[in-house]
Amino acid sequence: MAGTRSSGTTKATSGVRIALVAAEWHAVLVDQLVAGARRALAAAGVPTTAIELHRVPGAWELPAAALWLAERGDVDAVIAFGCVIRGDTPHFGFVAGECARGLMQVQIVTGVPVAFGVLTTEDAAQAAARADPEQMDKGGEAVRAALEMVALRKGLEVR
Repeated sequence: MAGTRSSGTTKATSGVRIALVAAEWHAVLVDQLVAGARRALAAAGVPTTAIELHRVPGAWELPAAALWLAERGDVDAVIAFGCVIRGDTPHFGFVAGECARGLMQVQIVTGVPVAFGVLTTEDAAQAAARADPEQMDKGGEAVRAALEMVALRKGLEVR
């Protein structure tokens, strides 16, 4: 079916270190994304000791934190979680667009995969469905994307 991805995760998780960076804004929804991510990481065999979680005020701050984590050189991927819900002002466009652009720039500049686990929705109901690990599980989806990119990067590295 168009737009779907395989549910398989990489088996190359031995020794992988993952940094999660999560916005405090819309904390209930973001915490659901993080819970889905932790569940997916455990299912992929990534031990809890190889996962670190950092909090930032909102989605606007995610790119800077992702950059700092990627630049440290001790994580294989960064997964960013946040939630931006459209409102009555242009704020949504500025925050969502710049967050996405900034996170993409981090992975291009550093070479460290940065998964986009930021919900950008029209309303709170859409955000709730996407955040819920029992429904759309966008937290788990971001983990699977990150692990696939880690495996690809490791496979492309010159040894």
